[in-house]
Amino acid sequence: MSELNKEVVDLVWGKPTGGGVSTSIFRRWSQGFVFSEHEQTALKQFEGGPCAVIAPVQAFLLKNILFNRESSTWRKMSEEEQKMALCSTLSEILESACASPSTGFCFVTWAKGQSPHTSTLSKTQTQSQTQDMPRPESSQSPQEQQPTALAAEDLGFEQFHTVLHKLTVLSVSDLREEVLSLYQSWRGCCGVLLFLYSVILTKGIENIRNEIQDPTEPLIDPIHGHGSQSLVNLLITGHAVSNVWDGDRECSGMKLHGIHKQASVGFLTLMESLRYCKVGTFLKSPKFPIWILGSETHLSVFFTKEMSLVGPESPSEQARRVFQSFDPEDNGFIPESLLEDVMKALDLVSEPEYVSLVKSKLDPESLGIILLGPFLLEFFPDQDSGIPDSFPIYHYNGLKQSNHKERVEYVEGTALVLGFEDPMVRTDDTPVKRCLQTKWPYIELLWTTNLSPSMN
Repeated sequence: MSELNKEVVDLVWGKPTGGGVSTSIFRRWSQGFVFSEHEQTALKQFEGGPCAVIAPVQAFLLKNILFNRESSTWRKMSEEEQKMALCSTLSEILESACASPSTGFCFVTWAKGQSPHTSTLSKTQTQSQTQDMPRPESSQSPQEQQPTALAAEDLGFEQFHTVLHKLTVLSVSDLREEVLSLYQSWRGCCGVLLFLYSVILTKGIENIRNEIQDPTEPLIDPIHGHGSQSLVNLLITGHAVSNVWDGDRECSGMKLHGIHKQASVGFLTLMESLRYCKVGTFLKSPKFPIWILGSETHLSVFFTKEMSLVGPESPSEQARRVFQSFDPEDNGFIPESLLEDVMKALDLVSEPEYVSLVKSKLDPESLGIILLGPFLLEFFPDQDSGIPDSFPIYHYNGLKQSNHKERVEYVEGTALVLGFEDPMVRTDDTPVKRCLQTKWPYIELLWTTNLSPSMN
């Protein structure tokens, strides 16, 4: 790993002032993938920061548990089932990140005898060695060699990068076999970072730099420890693009990369409700009804088993999307001069006389604007989206301090998705609801707990 160390560190951590990453930031990122003792299919997050890796892994884990297993008891898993589910998920993300099958899949793991609890070398000795020198075999048994889920106190940022080993396999079957064999490493100290580095080297450092909008922006903020949108997108889609819209856009002669195909799991953000950005259809309407939710500082996961939520787009949903494409500022209306373009884009009758008639009906007060609601009611009055009136929902937050009684457990609830008219039921205005309203403007949430689940 020695020749790659600097490139990997620069890409992930940038070039922090002072030359290194603070002890507290590194400690927050040095956990493994650990299941909650209170929720057998949920991963725990010990401190803020690594949600940028843990939440996407949790989302894919839920996809595999809910839709790839025949068991109806999806919240119950034995230790062996946990192992198989986690390893299958990590393999899937690594496969998705692989830029070219011919280059193979890379794993970053501990050099022999160098996991935090097996190294008998002092810090200075370890750092003075080169990566190519043979490592002394540990005399401890494999069981004793396994690092713990929390960071070993004496393992610092610099030392961590001196005791890593890179391994490459060429076939998908070897990939899955290797992921399984490294299960204890994923679970143990720095397992999240080992997996992240494996994804990065499998994707290719140069490929990632070409996709990130600003190549100098690190994947992890070395000051606050938060993962970037590029990192989240890399794990969700296999592409480290910095934006959440569909396709590429031109801005002042610069090409800005977005998402290019429907993702398996989705992404919604509170930032959209604050009008800082707009998530495109490829992330908003994924293949499975599982969405990573982004707040200002944290990532959680909202999910349901209701597959009709991700069914083919209904005509009214398509009309909403097309109308909003002519309303980039998300005002809820368009100038009446654009009505003909919208109608043409939707293959509606767009003869000038008819368009003029529609204008007078939708803008009776001659304000010069066409509102989204009346437009949809005019052309799609009885559209049934195929979504049931209500369905069970779940919310996951990996931080124990953000959970009721400080236990990492799913919060259960019921969602009501109502029509364009004023809803009969009004529930509290909460961050989770505001985030979900960027996908379903008329959603209402009824949780089984007294408090709405936290996004932070």
